[in-house]
Amino acid sequence: MTRRRWLADEVRGDKAALTGKHAEHLSRVLRARVGQEFDVSAGGRLRRGRVVAVEGGRVEFALGEELNAPAEPQVTLLLAIYKFDRMEWALEKLTELGAARIVPILSKRTETHLAKAAAKRVERWRRIAQEATEQSRRLEPPEILAPVRLKDAVGTEALTRIVLAESEQSVSLADVVRVHPAGESLALAVGPEGGWAEDELRLFAEAGWTAASLGERILRAETAAIAAMAIVASHSS
Repeated sequence: MTRRRWLADEVRGDKAALTGKHAEHLSRVLRARVGQEFDVSAGGRLRRGRVVAVEGGRVEFALGEELNAPAEPQVTLLLAIYKFDRMEWALEKLTELGAARIVPILSKRTETHLAKAAAKRVERWRRIAQEATEQSRRLEPPEILAPVRLKDAVGTEALTRIVLAESEQSVSLADVVRVHPAGESLALAVGPEGGWAEDELRLFAEAGWTAASLGERILRAETAAIAAMAIVASHSS
């Protein structure tokens, strides 16, 4: 039977702990008891963890052997902000697919009320990512940054940088990804509903990004982000 995997909230040497609601779920809902073993992601390493103490809001582990874990794609996603319910669903799926870093972008076509409220949603987005990380048995959640303007994000360093553009007709995302060295860093930018504005695409071009397409169909922003990440993850595996 596959052991449940947990992300440690605290790590100190060969000891780790879950705290708060995280611990309450394990102790009260799953009824953890001393002596049980789980896989514990601790400081970016996957280790065997044995429960040594359970107290309502805290579960402590003694960490044992290090376990093998597959390498994850080094993908940074620049994700234009759009309706929060759909964006949060996308964040969950992007986490499951292995995105390493997600940068919410305040684009020209981001609705004003969403732009104003976005900074207050970051902690919620991080919780969603943490839950998706455990569900998908990742080692670590993606880093989710505070929202930034596009001009402050296009300088993202990566070996390959790709912006999805509906106007691009000749270059497909799959073609660009196919020649990208597996395991190397890649940045992917996905626009809002209606796509990137023309001056935003020029900004990407001036910064050295490659424009690519997902095909002839016009996809919702969240569908495009998930489809694009799936293509990248498939190449990286």
